[in-house]
This record gives sequence, C-alpha cells and structure tokens, in this order.
Amino acid sequence: MKFSILAESLNKMESTTKRLELTQYLVELFENTPQDIISRIVYLLQGKIRPDFEGIELGVAEKLAIKAISKSSGITTKKIEEEYRKSGDLGQAATIILEQKTQTTFLVENITVERVYETLFKIARLEGSRSQDMKMKYISSLLNDATPLEASYLLKILLGTLRLGVAENTVMDALAIAYSGTKENRKALEHAYNVSSDLGKVAETIASKGLKGIEQFEIVLFNPIRPMLADRVKSEEESIEKMGIEFAAEYKLDGERVQVHVDGKKVVLFSRSLENISKYYPDIIENIPQAVEADQVILEAEAVAINENSGEFLPFQELMHRRRKYKIEKAVTQYPITVNFFDVLYCNGKSYLDKDYIGRRRLLEKIVKEDNFVKHVPMTIVKSQNEVEDFLENSINSGCEGLMLKMTDKPYQAGSRGNYWLKLKREYRNELGDSLDLVVIGAYFGKGRRTGRYGTLLLASYDEDTDTFTSICKVGTGFTDEYLDQLYQILSDKVTIKKNPRINSEMEANVWFEPELVIEVVASEITLSPIHKAARDVMRKDTGLALRFPKFTGKIRVEKFAEDASTNEEVITLYKGQKKIAHDKSLM
Repeated sequence: MKFSILAESLNKMESTTKRLELTQYLVELFENTPQDIISRIVYLLQGKIRPDFEGIELGVAEKLAIKAISKSSGITTKKIEEEYRKSGDLGQAATIILEQKTQTTFLVENITVERVYETLFKIARLEGSRSQDMKMKYISSLLNDATPLEASYLLKILLGTLRLGVAENTVMDALAIAYSGTKENRKALEHAYNVSSDLGKVAETIASKGLKGIEQFEIVLFNPIRPMLADRVKSEEESIEKMGIEFAAEYKLDGERVQVHVDGKKVVLFSRSLENISKYYPDIIENIPQAVEADQVILEAEAVAINENSGEFLPFQELMHRRRKYKIEKAVTQYPITVNFFDVLYCNGKSYLDKDYIGRRRLLEKIVKEDNFVKHVPMTIVKSQNEVEDFLENSINSGCEGLMLKMTDKPYQAGSRGNYWLKLKREYRNELGDSLDLVVIGAYFGKGRRTGRYGTLLLASYDEDTDTFTSICKVGTGFTDEYLDQLYQILSDKVTIKKNPRINSEMEANVWFEPELVIEVVASEITLSPIHKAARDVMRKDTGLALRFPKFTGKIRVEKFAEDASTNEEVITLYKGQKKIAHDKSLM
C-alpha cells in the first residue's frame, strides 16, 4: 500500500475538527487498506508501532530528526531550525524545506506503508553506541524517497506530534462502519479493545473475521485489561445518595495500581497506564506464585511502600525511588512494600468481568493467601452514613487516602468510569473539593537555592474536545530540594525547541516540554482568569479558569498518561461546586 494514500488521509483529517468528517475519512482509509496491514495503519494513526504494553518506543529526538532532514535535503540544520521556529511544527517545516530541496536524487522509489512501518520498527529496536547514527541513516533513507507531504507525516509519526483529534472511539466507529456496515456495532469492538488493550489486533480481527470474530474476542494472559475507573464523591452523605442502602467500602491505599498476570511461575505486572512495570517489583514477581492458588489468573492490587519496622503505610512518593534505571535491587531493599489485592478479573481460563463484586471478592479471598507481604485490601459492607464515616476514619488512621466505594451486585466494567465505583478522599471534603492531576507543559528557571533547576512549573488541564492541554496555573510551592532534583531529571528528556502544538497557553515559559508528565496539586479555590485557557469562554467570554494558591502535593503520577489528567469538565464541575457552597453559606 502506498504511503501517499495514508499521508493524504492524514492531511484531510488534520484539516477538520468535525467528528463526522474525521470518521468518514477514516472509513475511506480503512476501505482502501489491505486486510493484512490494517493493524499497522491503526498503530500509525495512534502514533505508535505496537500496543503500549509491549514498551516499544521510537525514541527519536527533535535534534536527530533535524539532522536527518539536513542530510536528506542538503540544507543546514540552522536554516531548518529557523523554519521550525516560524512554523511551530517540524513536519510542516520539513515540507517547506524539501520543496526547496537543492540536492538531486536520481533513484527515487515509492515508499509504502509496509516499508515505513518496518523501518520504524528497526529504529525502535536500535541500541548501543552507534544507534543514533543508524536512526539518522534510516530516517534519511525514507526522506530521500518521500514527497514533501509524505515527509511531513513521517516526521510527525516519528516525533509523536501527529495531532488528528482522532480518539480511540472514533477509530472504533470507523472500523465498525467499514467492516460491519454500521456504527451500532462499535460496542462489540469496544469490549474487544477493553479486554486486549490492543486496537491494532481489534482492527485485524474485524477485517479478517468480521463481527463474529470480534464477538469471540477473549482475555489473553499477558495482554493487560484496561482498568475500571471510579467517579468521585465529596462526602459520606453524597456516597449514600449515589450508592444506595448497602455497598462495599475498601481502603483507598496510597500506592501504585498493579495488574498482576500469573501463569504458573511466570508473573508479569502492568501499571494503570498499561506499562510493563515488572522490573520495578522483583519482590512481587518472586512471591506471588507461592501466594496464589490458581494456575492462571489476572488480579488487581495496590503496591504500597511500608515502614519495615512498624508495618505502617508510607506515601506514594516513596515508591518512586524504585523508578530508576540502575541499582533497582538496592531500591527494592531500601523501599520495601506490601502488595494488597482487591479484585480478580480472570481465573483458570474463565473471565470474571461479568461476575458481580461480591462473587469476585469471594474468589479473590479463596485463591490469594495472605502473609507478611501479600494482603487483601481491607473491606467491609456498609449500610449507613455513620458506618462510612467510621471506616473512612479507620482508613485515614492507617495511612490511606480514603475509601473506594463499590456496588456489590455490579460487574467489572473494563475501560470505563462510572458510578459503580466511587472514591471518597480526605481532601474531597474541603471547599475546592478535590486535588487535581495536571500536566507539566513549561517551566521557569529558579533563583537562590533553586538556581540551576526549575523553580516554577506551568501546568495544564486536559481538554477532551480538542485533544489539547490548556494552561491553568503556575506552581512554585510544595517542592523540596529532592523533588526539584527529581523533576529536573525527569523533565530533561521532555524539553522541546518549540511549544508543542497541543499546548494552549498565552503565558510564555522559559522552557517548553512535551506534555507527558502528570503531577498532583491542591489549591485554595478555582477562579476566573483572563490569562489561562482552561475552560475558556465557558463561564464567561474571553475568560478561563485558574487555580488560586496551587501547591504541589509531592505526587509525581508516572503511572498516568497526560490524557488521564484532570479534564476541563472536571475543573468546571469543581468551580460550580465551590460556588454552590459559597452561596449556601451566604444563606446561613
């Protein structure tokens, strides 16, 4: 399949924000795609070459891409960087540069999707001292044969800057229309995606086996299931209103959510964002086979740092010491954990997603044996507001964040957020009503003891409608020297020459970052802002929302994608909620 067909489709998609048009362009693309490469097309549309849980990343930096453009075009890197600064998009800059190309290439061959995909796969696999030179060689070889339009989208895929506004649901809509004739069959595809976390595999199945193949989709060990998520409630009273007269309450532990796949002695661990995190928890890998009385099982648990002497839970941030490239064994010894199980999703060849909560919990307690390392998350059935209050108090006194509240007669809804599960946290009881997970989009250099590091960070919430990150505040408080060092090291790999086109901010930062890192903040309130872009024009024309007196909580949410950050809709809800509280108080 010619790569030009994909490039032309991507160009059409970038020219519209209308979902119906995007879907139609996708349908046309899928109808022109041979069955045997449909999975590759879907991966490339997502800006990847394999599903996230396989951990295959391209690892191409802007500077390397600029060198490759220079090698292919014969134009200096300085001129390319100048063009990049003007356009703000390296793919667009490459189009302009290659249209002015002075270097003549006599043997130009049409590039295909297959060639592009295989070359990107080779680039992702490269390691060692000469890997950067080889990456540049591979990229240049593609650019030499690419038209300016093809080059633009090659680079956008390579750098992860393909901004189509195409969500996974839109891709599934288009697959359903292209291969079953109607969007109504999207639900079947969604289920297949939720149990496999592999949209390419879903596309390949419906293209080759039709809807019948999708309906037979089953859980496969070591392919993570997309986790079920919870809505939030601010009070015990609200929890009773939403959950009814009887429901389960579990301690909400301040740790890292882990999906544990076990097949005999083989154990693989996945994070909430479907990253394979087995290397950070060798103690879980070693201990779980002895603790589980099942041949094959998929379990959910919370890994929590503990004080080895007292056994009490420690804050989430302690776990982050394990997130290092080297000397992991030392970190495991220095930062011990317990693994606390709360659900079972699959056991001995059978899915338990459709089983109700009580049934899953009974099975969990039957097959997972507790010891000093392996625990069941504390749970009780509550029937009144007083019982919720008492259990919440016990949870907080044990070093937990609050409670998870779960309907006892409901199934596990993979990949969904809703009222079957609710979270009640201590900080939800203040006037703002929540902490927020925000994306780091920029930074300002520090002064005094912060010289040589970032003193203040520019943060953004996520706008689901436009797939952009909208500025909401600057935060410079709550950082210890250790946090500042840690953040500087993490962010050093995310610095960009130009502001990412997905960032919507009037404020200018000293340094811009790829919008990838999520941190947790609290604030005194949410206010109207003429400067910040979060929820712009929603509450008032030419006005956004901003956090007042924001403070970093100490939590770096490495387990979350940027798209998992607090959304503008959530910020609007919190703003309206605090206004209601203020109004109610004025009536007292």
